[in-house]
Amino acid sequence: MRHFLDFEKPIAELEGKIEELRRMSEPGGINIAEEVARLTDKADKQLRATYAKLTPWQKTQVARHPDRPRALDYIRGLIEDFTPLAGDRAFADDAAVPGGLGRFKGRAVVVLGTEKGADTESRVKHNFGMARPEGYRKARRLIALAGRFKLPVLSFVDTSGAFPGVEAEARGQAEAIARSIEACLDAPVPVVATIIGEGGSGGAIALAAGDQVLMLEHAIYSVISPEGCASILWRDAAQAATAAEALRLTAEDLRRLKLIDAIVPEPLGGAHRDREATIKAVGEAIERALVPLLSQDGAALRAHRRQKFLEMGREGG
Repeated sequence: MRHFLDFEKPIAELEGKIEELRRMSEPGGINIAEEVARLTDKADKQLRATYAKLTPWQKTQVARHPDRPRALDYIRGLIEDFTPLAGDRAFADDAAVPGGLGRFKGRAVVVLGTEKGADTESRVKHNFGMARPEGYRKARRLIALAGRFKLPVLSFVDTSGAFPGVEAEARGQAEAIARSIEACLDAPVPVVATIIGEGGSGGAIALAAGDQVLMLEHAIYSVISPEGCASILWRDAAQAATAAEALRLTAEDLRRLKLIDAIVPEPLGGAHRDREATIKAVGEAIERALVPLLSQDGAALRAHRRQKFLEMGREGG
């Protein structure tokens, strides 16, 4: 059963009526194809009108949609012969950060992601996409491996942020995130990152400090969640919609501010309405971003990447 967001209630009602009518028009029932066609057209127009003017808070809801494709969906859909590599060689493996070796369009690559999970069991297993220090240390290890064997790095980011638990802090969460960012920036190979859902704080940028940063149309990317921002500024999480406006967290805002490099369009109604088409579009966007980088040597890649991030936030930059 399709999950509808709060602002999609008019669409949900129309699609519910269409489903009821279709059941009525099964063999032996009344033929009401014309009414179904009329309501389908109306629902399509309503969907287009709604998604043409989404607010930042509504985009936040779409980015968090429970049926949205996750990192492992993209890995399964785009990476052939994927071989997962586990552990940080220091403490443990972190299921919130899947990673390994595989082939993208026939080319050997290292793949990383932050995985939220799709149901209760998998969400608990992957800690809702909130990585612990060992996850970021695993990422650093795999990026180093990519550099050693001259393999491009692809990452798929979908996290509300790094895990804030006491045990994570005790094991050096901040240092692990900083080292992961450093590994991305210092990699002598192409790094292409894609924000596929929610990109939250340092937990996201730890895997997204790339040569090219792509972002899905209805994804979000910010230093803090709208709820967290509202709790700090107004001491009221109910102000999340206001915070979302102020944070400039949409793909359009970030592209305009030159914090990302390209926006990947989503199917009408969001990635969750056509997962296969979304995954295909992301694969094509990654290929367009990656191919020009393959001809550059490590020194040029590092220099350009460094300059790109130093210029962020500069007036006229």
